[in-house]
Amino acid sequence: MKKTILIWMALLMLGALLLTSCSQKTGTDQASTADSPTAASQSPADTQPAAETKGAAAPSATQAAEENQSAAQTGTEGFDPYAVANRYDVGAEMFQRQDGVDYGTLLKDVTYYSTVAGDNKQINILLPAGYDASQTYPVTYVFHGFGADHTAHIHEDSYLVLLYGNMLHQGLTVPQILVGMDMYTDKLSDKESKSDEELRYIYDKAIEETGVDLMPYIEANYPVKKGREYAAVGGVSEGGAKSLCTGFRWLDKFGYIGGFAPDTGVIPTEYYKGTFWNTPVFETFPQPTAENTPIYLYLTVGSKDPWNIDCTLYYRDVLNQMNIKNQTDYVEGYGHDADFWGQSYYNFLAKVFR
Repeated sequence: MKKTILIWMALLMLGALLLTSCSQKTGTDQASTADSPTAASQSPADTQPAAETKGAAAPSATQAAEENQSAAQTGTEGFDPYAVANRYDVGAEMFQRQDGVDYGTLLKDVTYYSTVAGDNKQINILLPAGYDASQTYPVTYVFHGFGADHTAHIHEDSYLVLLYGNMLHQGLTVPQILVGMDMYTDKLSDKESKSDEELRYIYDKAIEETGVDLMPYIEANYPVKKGREYAAVGGVSEGGAKSLCTGFRWLDKFGYIGGFAPDTGVIPTEYYKGTFWNTPVFETFPQPTAENTPIYLYLTVGSKDPWNIDCTLYYRDVLNQMNIKNQTDYVEGYGHDADFWGQSYYNFLAKVFR
């Protein structure tokens, strides 16, 4: 009898050991499954290359605000503009006047003398909300499109003035001075008589004039921060081409460069070859050094643009071949118009001077 009891006790102990072993193995397998890659984590989206020529999926307005708020708090050293996808779904309300928003102070038709033009030139200047002459500010120089002037993007209730005011109010950009410049760089009294071809080459002179006359004038008369990390240049269409040229001509002066659907004429291309539109300013982009590489270089063009898709993407390809970092977006659904300029300037203003 005692022997039988001992046998049953041994069998019960063996069974308990087997149950414990099975329980431990099941827990181990579950933990291994949780740590291993799943089908969801290996989705096709994760295996695609980073978007350079396509408009990346836009983050929500809330996500974008959080990203930019964080960037503003961490400052330039903690913010990589290339790591944030640009968005092209900015709502119409960002380009409209809102109650309770200070849109800054607009100085119209400010006159200065240009040695390159041999005459006076005019600019429009937007001082930010809360402007304090005892403080210093970075500056963004804004280039217009073909046939326009210094009032094209910076005037009362213009899309850029309202966009900037709304962004600043929401903490989506930093306080800065915006300068709407005139690319016409010649005797002002002759402007109305100039042909398109003559204007194209007169506009080219704005590249030199910006560094020689305009920037020194702004620095001498307004409280601006000195240094390339505090200067940006952006423009649309023909102004996009000239902003690229100006930024690369003055790499020691500009840290941020934006060209939105830029025209031909920056470097040699096959597009519009044999016309005055194609006459290049540079044989190729000047090669930056470690000291003057652009902090942020942004090109973009819409899929419905009738003129400048090929040249924009060609500029991107040449920049990539030269190992010059850039963020170039090819954006579905947009044309060559103010709707696209607004989206482009939103992205630019969200990233400069962080």
